[in-house]
Amino acid sequence: MNQDTSNTSFRIHPLTRIGSVHLRVSTFHRTVPFYTDVLGLGIIDEAAHRLTLGVETEQPLIVLEETIGAIRKPARTTGLYHFAILVPSRIDLARLVMRFVETEYPVQGASDHGVSEALYLADPDGNGIEVYADRPSDAWPREDGKLRMTTDPLDMAGLLNLLGTQKEAAGLPAGTRIGHIHLHVGHLAEAEAFYRERLGFDLMQRYGNSAAFLSAGGYHHHIGINTWAGVGAPPPPAQAVGLRHFTVHLPNRSALHALVDHLRRSEIVVHAEENGERIADPSGNHILLTAAEA
Repeated sequence: MNQDTSNTSFRIHPLTRIGSVHLRVSTFHRTVPFYTDVLGLGIIDEAAHRLTLGVETEQPLIVLEETIGAIRKPARTTGLYHFAILVPSRIDLARLVMRFVETEYPVQGASDHGVSEALYLADPDGNGIEVYADRPSDAWPREDGKLRMTTDPLDMAGLLNLLGTQKEAAGLPAGTRIGHIHLHVGHLAEAEAFYRERLGFDLMQRYGNSAAFLSAGGYHHHIGINTWAGVGAPPPPAQAVGLRHFTVHLPNRSALHALVDHLRRSEIVVHAEENGERIADPSGNHILLTAAEA
């Protein structure tokens, strides 16, 4: 992997983060128990065919939209690779491990990325999910002054030893948030240019010629993009389960207006909606730009 934090003259506000992830699912009957009983999220708002989940009433994390007749997302299409739930501490991640053990839910992978420790699984519709805990930024691995994320085996025994005799499978704690989102795209250079030059994220690392990681404010990554579903992969059918959109949340209205002005000058189509400004990346992944009211 290599790193390049150079960018165009426009840069997104350094306090920008990923807000919430909106998913199309096939049925609440099997999906909701996963998000509540396995992941430990709570229902904070409910409407017909729409549930908002989170750990605090003011902090929505996941919005599920039930789509009757939805089909499985075809493998070689763009869209969601995974969304990543960031828990506040390593012991919170250990408690999640115990929750997965006690609910007997299959974990697909576990990795130490140097900057973080992570577990991977999927919801009943196959939507990819990472749950992770960050290491302190001053402990992130660097080579020649550049960030160097890795993919090493997770020290599961060391993680679980944090619990001692405390074996309860606690849910997600206050302070949990969406840490990043990772997307399948059709063409890496095109997608990278969009997220750097149009949205103003910094490029943190590339993984060969098939993946790149971008962020605001020096974080290891808020956005991951890859062509692992195939170069030139098309968007999934409209009726497929998967990502409806995700939100990029700016810290204030001024930062949002500056970004929208830049996008319009760059001839990016921006649709004003009740809750924010909607755009799409070149691969058809939809993004809702939002801001704090204060």
